[in-house]
Amino acid sequence: MADYDQIIVGSGINALVAAAMLSAKGKRVLVLERNDRLGGCMRTEEITMPGFHHDVMAATFVLFLTSPAYAALAAGLARHGFELCHTKHPTAVLRPDGSSLVLTTDRAANVARFDALNPGDGARHGADVGAIEADAPFLFALLGGELWSWPTLKLLLRETWKRGPRGLVEWMGRALVPARGWLETTYASDMVRALWAPWVLHTGLTPESTYGGQMGKVIAFALEAAGAPVVKGGAGRAVDAFRSLIEEQGGTTRTGVDVDRIIVRNGTACGVVTATGEEIFGREIVCSVAPGQLYGRLLKGVAEARGADEAVARYRHGRGDFQLHYAVDGPIRWKTPGLDDVALIHLADGIDSVSKSANEAERGMLPEMPTICVGQPHRLDPSRCPEGKSIVWIQIPDAPRTVKGDAAGRITTSGGWDEATREAFADRIETILARHIDGFPGSVLARRAYSPADLEKLNINLVGGDPYGGACSIDQFFVWRPFAGSRGSATAVRNLHHIGASTHPGPGLGGGSGFLLAKRLGG
Repeated sequence: MADYDQIIVGSGINALVAAAMLSAKGKRVLVLERNDRLGGCMRTEEITMPGFHHDVMAATFVLFLTSPAYAALAAGLARHGFELCHTKHPTAVLRPDGSSLVLTTDRAANVARFDALNPGDGARHGADVGAIEADAPFLFALLGGELWSWPTLKLLLRETWKRGPRGLVEWMGRALVPARGWLETTYASDMVRALWAPWVLHTGLTPESTYGGQMGKVIAFALEAAGAPVVKGGAGRAVDAFRSLIEEQGGTTRTGVDVDRIIVRNGTACGVVTATGEEIFGREIVCSVAPGQLYGRLLKGVAEARGADEAVARYRHGRGDFQLHYAVDGPIRWKTPGLDDVALIHLADGIDSVSKSANEAERGMLPEMPTICVGQPHRLDPSRCPEGKSIVWIQIPDAPRTVKGDAAGRITTSGGWDEATREAFADRIETILARHIDGFPGSVLARRAYSPADLEKLNINLVGGDPYGGACSIDQFFVWRPFAGSRGSATAVRNLHHIGASTHPGPGLGGGSGFLLAKRLGG
C-alpha cells in the first residue's frame, strides 16, 4: 500500500510547481529535500549584514510571470503572500565608456529610442518582437510544450499546412541563427547590439550558439512585455508561498531528508530509501535532480537504468555561475544618468566582449573582462534593506567551472575555486563596477562572494556551478534533453519521472517540466 501518490525528490521550481498542481487535484504528495530548506536556487538570506535580504542565486521572475504554471497557481500563491515588484525599466547595457541604453516596457518608446540611435533600428526591433508575438502559439508550444505528444504533432501539421513545407523549413532555419548572426545582420547600432548580446548568456548559450538569435528575440519580447520583476521580500518568499499552498492542499514537505536510492521492483519505481534507512512508498516517484544524481546515485545498480550509463558519461555541463553581493551605505550613485531604477544592468561592450568572456570561461580561464549583470532589487522592493541603504546583486554568467588559469595573467590560480581565487576574481569585478559608481568602494558595508564551487556546495544539482542543469547546446536541448533518446520526463523505469533544468523545457524559473508532468499525472 503506497504512502503517497507522488514522492517528489528535490524542491526547485519544477518540483514545487508539480507538487502544488498535483496536491490541488487531491493527490497525496510528498516533497523531500536534502537541504535544510526548500527552494533549490530560490534562496534569500542575510548573508552580508542583518537587515539586508539577498537573493543568493535566482532573482528575476519574468519567466515565471509569463508561464502557464503561474497562470494556474497565481491565485493560490497570492493568498499565501506571493507578490511581485516591478519597474518600467527592466534592463540596460552600460559600456566601458559610460554610454548606456535602457529598455522600457513601452514598445513605442523603445522603437523611438532605437531609431534615434540609428534610423531603422526601431522598426527592426518592432518587427522582431512583433514576430515573436505573432508566432507565440506555435513558438511557445515548441519551447515549453509537450514535444512527444499528439497536440504537438497536430500543431506541426497545422503549421505545415499554413506555411507550406518549405515555409516551415525556412522558419526553422531562421530560428537556428546564432545571436551574433541575428544582431549583426539586423541592427546597425552597436548600442542596440550591446543591449541584447549579454542576454544570450542567461539562456546557457553564447553569441555563437545555434538558435541563440531566436532565444534573444524571445527574451526581448518577454522583458518588454512583462519587465523583470522580483519577489517582494526575496525569492525565498516565493518558496514560503509554495510550501504553504502545498500544505494547505494536503501535501507534505520535509527538509533535511537525503534520499539515498529509489526502490525499484519488477521494473517499477515504488518508493525511496533515505540516508537514515527510512523507506517511503509511493505510486510514482518524481526526481527533480541532475542526470548524474539520478543515474549515478538514486538508480545505482538498478538493471533497467544501466542503458543510460553511457549517455550520462557523455552528458556535458555548461559554464559556471559566480555571485557577488553587497550591502551598501546610501544610494547607488551611477555616473551615467538614467540607471537608478533599472532592474538588471549588463556591464559589457558588445557582442565581441560577451563572446570573448564566454570563450575564456569555457576554456577554464577567469575572464579578463567578465560580462557583469548588476541587479539593484531594493529599487523595486524597498523592504529588502534598511531605509537609506542599498543592495547590489551581481551575477557573472560566464565563470569557468574548473579554473585552469587567468586570461589576464594577473591572478595566481591553484587549479580550483579556492578562497583566494574567489576573492581575487571578486576584486576584479568590484574594480570594474567602481568605474561606474561614484564612491562605491567607500560605501560598501560588506560583501559576500560565491564561486561556482560554493554554489555546488549549496545545491548538488549545480554541477560545477552550472545553473542550467547542463550545457544548452542544441544536441542537449528540445527533444534531445537530457539525452538523444529522451522522451520528455520518461525514464526506463516505470512510474519514475525526471524533471528539472536538465529536462525539457530546460532551465529557468518557468517551472515548465513540473507543469507538464503535473498535467499528465493530475488526471
